[in-house]
Amino acid sequence: MGNTPIRKVPMRKCVATQERFPKKELIRIVRTPEGNVIIDESGKANGRGAYLRKSVDAVALARKTGALAKALETEIPAEIYDRLTEMFRG
Repeated sequence: MGNTPIRKVPMRKCVATQERFPKKELIRIVRTPEGNVIIDESGKANGRGAYLRKSVDAVALARKTGALAKALETEIPAEIYDRLTEMFRG
C-alpha cells in the first residue's frame, strides 16, 4: 500500500442545474472587477465567478432562467451564451 494521501476533489455547483460536479467538469464565467463578463477557461481570473456544466443543455437552461445573470448580479451578453453553446456543441 502506497502512502499517497487521498486528494479531495474540489466540487462546485452548476448555477443552471443546481447539481454538484468536480470543478474540472464545469466552466467558470466571471464578472470582472471592471464589470465585464468573460468565460474564464483558466479558472483563475479575478472577479465574481459562477460555474456552469459543460453542456449545451445547461447553457440553454441558464439563458432561459437567467441563472447566470442572478449569480453574477449583472446582465449576461448574448455573445457569452453563443460562445458557450459553440464550445460545447463540438
